Amino acid sequence: MMQLPCPWCGDRDENEFLCGGTTHLSRPDLQSSDGAWGQYLFFRDNPKGAHLERWRHTYGCGRWFNIARHTVTHEILAVYAIDGTPPAAVVNGAP
Repeated sequence: MMQLPCPWCGDRDENEFLCGGTTHLSRPDLQSSDGAWGQYLFFRDNPKGAHLERWRHTYGCGRWFNIARHTVTHEILAVYAIDGTPPAAVVNGAP
């Protein structure tokens, strides 16, 4: 079982959390085309390596936060605030 580090509660088992999917997505304008909305709603990158996700500690403090996680090893590369920016090392190609 994967352990996730909640910034407020510490390390907990993954079954206490809810994954909210990819973070830092830009929502299309309401007047955008159906194609643009389709891309936003149904198509996501599936990277092999660092991936930025939002998580909620559902069975703990209930707060949302961001995690940079390696999709192959499940290593947690960084944890940062929901309104924060990802660490430069992760954006610039961390392992």
